[in-house]
Amino acid sequence: MKSAVLIDGYVDEPAVLGVPPYISTYARYIAGTLLLKGFEVTYTTIDQIREKDNWQIFNDYDVMVILSSVTVPGKYIGGTPITIDEIEKLFELNKKPFRILTGAIVKFLKSTKADDVAEDFLKYAFENVSYEIIRKVSIEGAQIVKQHPRYPDVICEIEVSLGCERKTYCTFCSEPILHPIFSSRPVKDIVDEVEALYKCGVRAFRLGRSANILAYGFDKNSSKINISLINELYNGIRDVAPELEVLHTDNANPGFIAKYYPESARAIEIIVNYNTPGDIFSFGIESFDENVRKKNNIQGSVDDIDFAIRLVNEVGGKRVEGVPKLLPGLNFIFGLYGETKKSYEILYKKLKEYLNDNVLIRRINLRQLYLVPNTPMWYLSKRKHLKVNKKLFNHYKYLIRREIDAPMLRKVFPKGTIIRNVISEFREGNITFARPLGTYPILIGVIGIFEGKSDVYVVDHGRRSITAIEMERKVGDYSINELTKIPGIGKSTAQMLKEKFFNQPLWKVLEGQVD
Repeated sequence: MKSAVLIDGYVDEPAVLGVPPYISTYARYIAGTLLLKGFEVTYTTIDQIREKDNWQIFNDYDVMVILSSVTVPGKYIGGTPITIDEIEKLFELNKKPFRILTGAIVKFLKSTKADDVAEDFLKYAFENVSYEIIRKVSIEGAQIVKQHPRYPDVICEIEVSLGCERKTYCTFCSEPILHPIFSSRPVKDIVDEVEALYKCGVRAFRLGRSANILAYGFDKNSSKINISLINELYNGIRDVAPELEVLHTDNANPGFIAKYYPESARAIEIIVNYNTPGDIFSFGIESFDENVRKKNNIQGSVDDIDFAIRLVNEVGGKRVEGVPKLLPGLNFIFGLYGETKKSYEILYKKLKEYLNDNVLIRRINLRQLYLVPNTPMWYLSKRKHLKVNKKLFNHYKYLIRREIDAPMLRKVFPKGTIIRNVISEFREGNITFARPLGTYPILIGVIGIFEGKSDVYVVDHGRRSITAIEMERKVGDYSINELTKIPGIGKSTAQMLKEKFFNQPLWKVLEGQVD
């Protein structure tokens, strides 16, 4: 049998995330294509290669595919995307297999040692083909998840649509470059893929491969919100994956929500009815400066954004064990055309307004402009000097992290909140840092050492993380030093707790639920 190795260098695009614990649609589609072509497929990540330092072990394969598709780089905990130098190293040390480089990296490379063998595999396999082919490869490729180093604790991105429903696009976005035509995937195809993944042991899903989840079916409903199709999608997923742990989404457009209200409110209600707690609508706000918005062709006014953020709070703010079902997450880009010092002041003032009005924001993402080749912004940069004011950026980032993020986190995850199935990531002393599976999961510093999964109880807050204790651990399992990390507990109180409640779960003691 012919053999192929798929090296996952990770994906981070406006509508796809594939950095562990996520596994992208692209990785599974590539695997499915190779499997259908009769290949035995080995899946590995770039982090596994780094860890074992085994850069030249792929010469025995007939085909070597490297996936790299990062167009909106960020900070990652679960893995580090492949670099161009690493791509070149792999190609240089493994010359025997037929070598394929795929993903957005192909569109943006200027030159590498791999140019002579680089092919855009996704373009070859999927561009201008029907969803019937994607249906086949997505279902066939589901089995590759079992080879992921974090399996079964992975979250699968699920493709819902390609492209953007808008007729004109934001000047900086790579989505219309990568996927120029908006199209919604058939419900049955999505549900059947989820079922295949569920049968392979996956319990966490994110409808993330979509520029705007509320536009699903928009192209099949005379350019109107397709409420019935959104309901059919979520209901169908719940039917085939009855014991799923996570059902989240990602992108939504606040301008779209305002423009198509009240249908948008009904669509949000459907999502809140079927999703799991901790879900986020990622809003590409980019700027609260109306002048910047107009110059960069960003849909909607600031009033529209206000309306959408408050509507999502109203519909999605109900809590399960303290965790809100659905909240907005706000993305901002610094360095856009037309930006001034006033743009920063407007941003800070607006965020402060939300905080004072108890309008909850799950996360605030502050990014500097990343020029994607062939976007209008990229062409503009050749004529205009586009540069982030580092001094202003760092100053306002500090202010937002200290004066907005920290108090907002206390509102979103108040003390006593219970977060289920958090997974250990790394350790610092006797603190285990962990995250649940989900869309932009919160980082949790858990007092004590544990591995695997655990349910936790929130006891304190940092600027961008929270502190918690394991619900299964008893008072006697903690040292005096660990107990004093909980606000309000000094050494004498810690000693008293150990003497009086040694065999009681600590969280119940804190709740006053002991005899």
